[in-house]
Amino acid sequence: MSAPQSRVINAVVLTAGLMQKTVKVRIGGQKWNKHVRKYFNYPQTVLVHDPRSSLRAGDIIEISSGWRVSKSVRHVVSRIIAPFGEPIEARPSVMTEVERLEERRLKKEAKQLRRAKIGTEEKIEENA
Repeated sequence: MSAPQSRVINAVVLTAGLMQKTVKVRIGGQKWNKHVRKYFNYPQTVLVHDPRSSLRAGDIIEISSGWRVSKSVRHVVSRIIAPFGEPIEARPSVMTEVERLEERRLKKEAKQLRRAKIGTEEKIEENA
């Protein structure tokens, strides 16, 4: 149903609560400068899907690639490594991969039922 989980990346949450079910995180990285011939720090920011809005700014999290949620959201939260501020027990839990797949399957089934219902209504109107 989904591709196997690719590499996991540690990231720091920059903004949380400004978008529904989405947070902005910073991923550390390095970039080679061929003129100076050395690596420099080159952090990147990405948008990450947070289905239950359980992250807060400052949290250190683990993310992995998931299916595309929107035009610019392609990663999903795997777990919270180190919370910042509010303790983990006081927040909604982070969804596991199995829970995410089950929720996606249920949404697809509901969509198929809605589409089948629309198709039968059109056939009834054509016959009348």
